Amino acid sequence: LEKTGGGQFISNIILVLFGDYGPYGVLIAFFVLTSVFSQFISNTATAVIFAPIAITTAISLGVSPYPFIMAVAMAAGMSFSTPIATPANVLVMNAGGLHFKDFVKIGVPMQVFVGVIVLIVLPILFPF
Repeated sequence: LEKTGGGQFISNIILVLFGDYGPYGVLIAFFVLTSVFSQFISNTATAVIFAPIAITTAISLGVSPYPFIMAVAMAAGMSFSTPIATPANVLVMNAGGLHFKDFVKIGVPMQVFVGVIVLIVLPILFPF
């Protein structure tokens, strides 16, 4: 993404769509995008993809990249809603006799709850 300019391209799209809402709006957008992507591909791969884009976007906004990186890290780690995102979920699914819908029923509300808390606390711990 760095060599081809893809990271800058995606960063520009995010800035066009969410830049009017300020750094906090862009932070929320990164958190939600990373959180959604991490449910369908590996959470590690999601973090690796979104981290450089978050840094580029923060620099373009003229703010500290730390809250953006932490938002990406936290959102990628919150793999509660599907068993696909992390091997631990697959192991628990098989051992506990769980189904895909069980992860959705419990994981989505938990992900929203933890996400709201993270988005409130993150700018306090890592100011823009």
